[in-house]
Amino acid sequence: MGTVANRNGVLYFDFRYRGQRCRESASLADTPANRRRCEEALRRMEAQIALGSFDYAAYFPDSGRVGRLAEVESRRQAKLAGVPTFSEFAELWFAEKSVEWRRSYSDTVRISLDKQLLPAFGARLISALTKAEILAFRAGLARLPGRGGSPHLSTSRINHIMTPLRMILTEGADRYGFDSPWRNIKALKEPRTRVDPLSLDEVNAFLGRVRPDMRNYYLTRFFTGLRSSEVDGLLWKYVDFARRQILVREALVNGRMEKTKTDGSEREIVMNSIVFEALRRQHEATGKHGGYVFSSLDGNPLINCNVTKRVWYPTLSLVGLSPRRPYETRHTAATLWLASGENPEWIARQMGHTTTEMLFRIYSRYVPNLTRKDGSAFERLLQSGLNAGPEMVEAD
Repeated sequence: MGTVANRNGVLYFDFRYRGQRCRESASLADTPANRRRCEEALRRMEAQIALGSFDYAAYFPDSGRVGRLAEVESRRQAKLAGVPTFSEFAELWFAEKSVEWRRSYSDTVRISLDKQLLPAFGARLISALTKAEILAFRAGLARLPGRGGSPHLSTSRINHIMTPLRMILTEGADRYGFDSPWRNIKALKEPRTRVDPLSLDEVNAFLGRVRPDMRNYYLTRFFTGLRSSEVDGLLWKYVDFARRQILVREALVNGRMEKTKTDGSEREIVMNSIVFEALRRQHEATGKHGGYVFSSLDGNPLINCNVTKRVWYPTLSLVGLSPRRPYETRHTAATLWLASGENPEWIARQMGHTTTEMLFRIYSRYVPNLTRKDGSAFERLLQSGLNAGPEMVEAD
C-alpha cells in the first residue's frame, strides 16, 4: 500500500511501481482537503497499477523517472521480441563477417570492438541506441590520445572505429525491424593524403650511403612501388627472371603471410634493369633458402619496424634528408614513373590501382611539373601544326 506523506509541509506520494519505490511530489501544501485529494488520487493510481493501465507520465509529466521507466519498458518489450544486446549481436555479426575478411582487417575490427564499441554499448539493447549517443561516442573518441604522442586520435582511426558500428546497427535494424539510428551520419572528412617522395638525386644519395647488405632491398623498394608488406613478404617463387616480372600475390602483415591488400593489388610488376640486377645479386645471398627474397641470416623475413629504425631513418639523417615514412619509397616510384612520361594506366597497374583516379588524386601536384602535362605540349602542337596566317579563309 502506498501512502501520502509530508515533507517540509508539502504532500508526497510514496508508492511502488514495477518493483521500485517511487516518491513524487503532489506540489500541494499539507492541508486536510489536499490530503483527501491526494489519497483519492493514490487509490486511483494503485488500481490502475493493478490493472496494468497506469501511465506514469500522465500523473507526473515532469518527473525524471518517466524517461527511465520508458527505457525499461522499451528494453522489456524488445526482450520479448527477441532483440539482443549490442554485445550479443556484435559477436554474432563478427563471427559471420570475419570469414569474408583478410586476417589483418579482422584483427583491426576485433580491436575496435574490444577496446571501444563493446565497453561503450555492450549492455544496451541494439534497438535502444540513439543517434545522439552515437555522435556523443564519436566526439569522445576525438578526445582520446593518438599514436606517436599525438594529443588526439586521427580522423582516419575514428572513421575505422565507427565503420563496424555502422555495419552492426544497419544489419541489426534489418534483422530485428527497428529504425537504425545511423541516419545522416557522415564519415569525418579526412585530410588529403600528403606525400613526400624523394627526387632521383636524393635516391642516389640515399643508395650511396645505405648499408651494403640493404642496398638491393632499397633498390627494389624505390623502383618497383611495392608496399612495405609486399616487399617484406616477397618470396623467390614470385620472382620470374625469365619474364622479368615480380608477381605480387602475398604480403607479410603482422608477421603472417596473407593475400594482398585488395584483389587489385594482385599484379605483375615489370622489373627494370636496375631491379633485375639487384635481385640477381640478392639471389646469390638468399636464393639458396628458396624462401624470402629479403631475409635475416636464419632465413626469416625482415622485421619492418627494426629495418625502419636501424636503417631507414639513420640513412636519411646521414644524407641530410628530412624524416619521412618508409612508405615514401612507393610514392617515389610513382613520381619517377610520372617524371619519365610513362603511361598513367601502366603506372596504376604497377602500383596495384584498378584505375588512374587515385594516381592523379595523390600525385596531382607532381603531374604538371614532372610530366610537362601543363599545356606546353598542346601549345607546341598549335604553333607547329596550325595554319593561322592571313591566307586562312573565314568560313561563311
